[in-house]
Amino acid sequence: MRALIVNDDGIDSRGLRVLAQVAVDAGLDVTVAAPHIERSGASASLSALEEKGTLSMSLRVFPELPEVEVFAVEASPALITFIASESAFGPAPDIVLSGINLGPNTGHAILHSGTVGAALTAASHGARAVALSLNGTAPSRWETAASVATRAVQWAIDHAPRGQVLNVNIPDIPLDELRGLQTAPLAEFGAVQAEIGDVEESGRESRSVAVTFRSVTIDDTYDSDAALLHRGWATATMLTRPFEVSGFDLGALAFSTSA
Repeated sequence: MRALIVNDDGIDSRGLRVLAQVAVDAGLDVTVAAPHIERSGASASLSALEEKGTLSMSLRVFPELPEVEVFAVEASPALITFIASESAFGPAPDIVLSGINLGPNTGHAILHSGTVGAALTAASHGARAVALSLNGTAPSRWETAASVATRAVQWAIDHAPRGQVLNVNIPDIPLDELRGLQTAPLAEFGAVQAEIGDVEESGRESRSVAVTFRSVTIDDTYDSDAALLHRGWATATMLTRPFEVSGFDLGALAFSTSA
């Protein structure tokens, strides 16, 4: 099974190397392709730095994985996944593993995540896909992340349906303090929430607005992914492709015209 390892933290992130090692240990045929710089918050955007109409990339080496091809690509994570599905790095991947992101991807804010956006793009092309995130800041407990990732990746190899994304969040705690792994629904918000201030106009054609971000108070009244992560659980949520809602009645919208 061919695997693409991608992320939004960039080619130099520790989490990317940890996930690549997990994939190799799982017996996958691994290629790594990640943005040459951090592209967090890129969602599923297909953006790139092009030179004369071509996408630039360079070969890198992970000394601990000398047999793995590694590419630093001047593009968003979703675009990297997109071109991988069109055989830019060899045959299209059977499974795409995105992460391990440094910072959580919980709640409805996953809409904006480059980590999740890359995985959703892979799912839209019929691949199995897993997005993995560690709720921490550097330095972090990568041994805990690797342990949970190993379990999640093996499950995805054996059971994950094509066209969907397994979104996994891991607490940044010692492995012997990890309470386990639970399935969970998405929280209403993500880790932070934007607050919009007053609009200030400076003349006829200029205006500004203050945008600040604050940490969200976690609602512990139900077992969302954010709440369980806060309590020391790793969480898993299955995401579907956001293309259509089956069964919704659009009859009142439809009309026809006579010739």
